[in-house]
Parts: sequence; structure tokens; C-alpha cells
Amino acid sequence: MTEKAGRACPIRYRYSPRNIAQAQVTEANCLYVVGGLYGNPFALAKIKAMAAAEGARICFNGDFNWFNVDPTSFQQINEAVLKHDAIAGNVEAELAEPLDAPDCGCAYPDTVDQGTVERSNRIHTGLKTTAQHFPELTSMLVKLPFFRRYRVGAVNVGVVHGDAESLSGWRFDPAELENAANQDWLRSVFEQAEVDVFASSHTCTAGFFCLPNTAGKPLLVSNNGAAGMPSVPHSHCGLLTRIGTRPSRHPSFKSLEIKHGVWVEQLPIDYPQTDWIESFLSNWPEGSAAHTSYFQRIGRGYYTSRTV
Repeated sequence: MTEKAGRACPIRYRYSPRNIAQAQVTEANCLYVVGGLYGNPFALAKIKAMAAAEGARICFNGDFNWFNVDPTSFQQINEAVLKHDAIAGNVEAELAEPLDAPDCGCAYPDTVDQGTVERSNRIHTGLKTTAQHFPELTSMLVKLPFFRRYRVGAVNVGVVHGDAESLSGWRFDPAELENAANQDWLRSVFEQAEVDVFASSHTCTAGFFCLPNTAGKPLLVSNNGAAGMPSVPHSHCGLLTRIGTRPSRHPSFKSLEIKHGVWVEQLPIDYPQTDWIESFLSNWPEGSAAHTSYFQRIGRGYYTSRTV
């Protein structure tokens, strides 16, 4: 997957899988990895209730901001998220950049049309404008790490936003994961990062991809797509990645017992759709950048093969 001119991943977003191997380990019996909340407070409330019901630790792996351009929502979302583990997405990493440098940091590949890129940049400029009213919060957001490392039972987990080498990388996009030409690269980054599971988001399209390592043991990438927008086909539900030492008490969309009784699952997030639509439209009426890019998916559910 190539990048068009002007869409290249910033050098400051890059890291090595070996950096992930050296990261401090956090132990958990049950871990929720929540990518792409996109400022949806109703999804956030549902996630917190689901986590409380099974004692899960939550890690927000970036882009928990996006549609929350009104000051109240911006403050509430970020204060709530920062009470938990979190890493930066490109949305958070770009918040301190100048307003006259419109760039959401998505590093969109050439499969994404230029109109989508320009609208995303306008959405992010609106968010940056709001962030200027919250300098302390914004300072905390732009200092968030780009990855975290967990151990759940016998399973080592690398939590990233984009892929194993870049905050805004697209090589954990489902189409890229299915590309046979990339499987040597995949095995290599798993080996260098010393993990069994990568949990990511960024691409807005969910994927759950398992391949064997050279010893025949399973390696898994769980890309939850988006927690705050429809990510389950023919549904309004978002998704999160759950890794636990027992199966979830909640219904799962995808599920795999990966190693020694540790389960990796994608759990649907069934938030109140009518309330979210009303909240979204209060910030992004018809004709706005976010409405043009996202309202069909938000309003009608995840029916198309690809929405970013």
C-alpha cells in the first residue's frame, strides 16, 4: 500500500518493533483495547459499563477524539479517557500543530480519494481550534506514548494505533493483512516485538487476522476498526478488542483461544444510536466535512465494504 505525495507518514511517528519489545510490561487478566472512539460519549459509557462488569483494564489506543469539537465534549471525553491507560493516535499527536498547517496525520494511502483527505484535515483543524482552549489537556495528549506492552496470562500483547512500525501506518489494514506478499514482514515484526498479539485500529475497517509463526504457533492482529462508529457489518455497533484469561461474558463478533486459555475477542459496542446521531448533528450538520464523510456510516450502519 503506497502513500500519495503530501500523505507520507511523519518521521516522528516511526518506531521499531524492537522498541515495543523493550517497553515496560503491564499485567492484566482482562484487557479492553479501544481504538477510534472518535468522541462518541455514548460508546464510552457503554465500554465503561462492559469493562466494569468483568473487571477489565481499558487501554484507549488513539483517535478517541474526532467529532467532539464542542468544548464540553472535548473536555469530558479527554478527562474520562485519561483516567485509563492510553496511547496517542494521529488525531491526538497533531493537536498541538499550528492551525495554518491543516493535517490530520492520517497518512492516507492512495486508495483514499483526495476529497476525503481534505475533509479530514478540515475536521482536525476544527478540533485543534477547540483544543487551544484546553492547554493542559492538550499538553497531556500530545505527550502520550505511541505504543504499550501488556501480558495477559501467557500472552504478550503489543498495543499500537497504526501498525508495528508507525503511529499512522496502514500495514494492519485488513486488505494488507490478507496480502500474501506481506506475511514475511508480519512474522518479522511479531518476532522483533516479542508479542503474540498486536491490537490496533487507525484504518477504520476491522480485521481479525491469524497466521502461524515459523514454529506453527498462532500470531494474531486484531484491528477493531472503530469503537465509536459502526464496525460490525449490517449493524450500528462499534467494536473493541478484548484479551482475557477466560471468554467474555459479553457476546463476541470474533473470537479465538490463542494460547493456554487466553482468548482474543472483538466485542460489539451497542450504544444508543439515536442519541449519538443527535449529538453528532449538533456539531456536524448536513454539508459539513464530517457529515459528508461519515454520516452515511453513522446513520445507516456499516454496510459498505470500506469507509474511512
